[in-house]
Amino acid sequence: MDMDQLMYFQGVAETRNFTHAAERLNLSQSALSRAIQRLEDEVGQPLFERKPRSVELTDAGLIFQSRAEQILLIVEDMKAEISDDGQTGRLRIGAIPTIAPYFLPDLLRQFADQYPKANLVVQEDTTDNLVRRCKQGELDVAIVALPIPAKYVEIDNLFEEELFLVLPPEHPLTQKKQIRLSDIQHEPFVLLNEAHCLSDNIVSFCRQRSVHPLAVERANQLAMVQELVALSHGISLIPEMAKKLDKTERRVYRSLSGVKPKRTVVAIWNPYRFQSQLLIHFREAIHAYVQE
Repeated sequence: MDMDQLMYFQGVAETRNFTHAAERLNLSQSALSRAIQRLEDEVGQPLFERKPRSVELTDAGLIFQSRAEQILLIVEDMKAEISDDGQTGRLRIGAIPTIAPYFLPDLLRQFADQYPKANLVVQEDTTDNLVRRCKQGELDVAIVALPIPAKYVEIDNLFEEELFLVLPPEHPLTQKKQIRLSDIQHEPFVLLNEAHCLSDNIVSFCRQRSVHPLAVERANQLAMVQELVALSHGISLIPEMAKKLDKTERRVYRSLSGVKPKRTVVAIWNPYRFQSQLLIHFREAIHAYVQE
């Protein structure tokens, strides 16, 4: 048994498909099938249940997958530790869609100027997926918003930011000097899809104050939420970082009076993985950027 066999196994286990795994691994499907068959012969158990268009892990395959992941992570950490010089290497950075386009570009530009030999790989995903990928070692660090639905990750609070009410310019509420949460309780809301934590933050804040927002439309991207508000499809609450970059006159932003809706932005990582000097430098750069 060698490292290539473990990587081939992982490719099939993750994709549940020999064809897709072969494409990812740059192998022919026949070569991958032979390698998996040799592995199964060696362990003396079938690791996959073959189906017409997919495969499923057997009980033995589930056990093997758990151990294979551990071995591959140990080897990856060993290579990283040996070559760690604080200047070179790859950093895999994750962020949720309501943070990535507003927070990361300037941060990444500054860090790349300071560490030009570093290879920065950015991946945008939902909170649940980013937490899972941090735990599994697929990401070095992720920038998300609380709450975090998982244990075994380190959480570093970065900052709080206000969520601003966004309205179309002709909306009657734009004429009010102060807008309270009670003023918008019967208004139609445009929210992100339920997979996005920002929607949970908004709904939770409202319900804690006995207001139940009616989501008439949902979108996959924050920019689409803003566009639907501009078209008078409803109102919404938008993070301050997105408000700052919105220069159009087609939307009006107002701060709610009283207790203001906020979210807490954090960095997370797996403390049980090797922490490279470059990763430590990047976490320090995040704090320096936030304080600017």
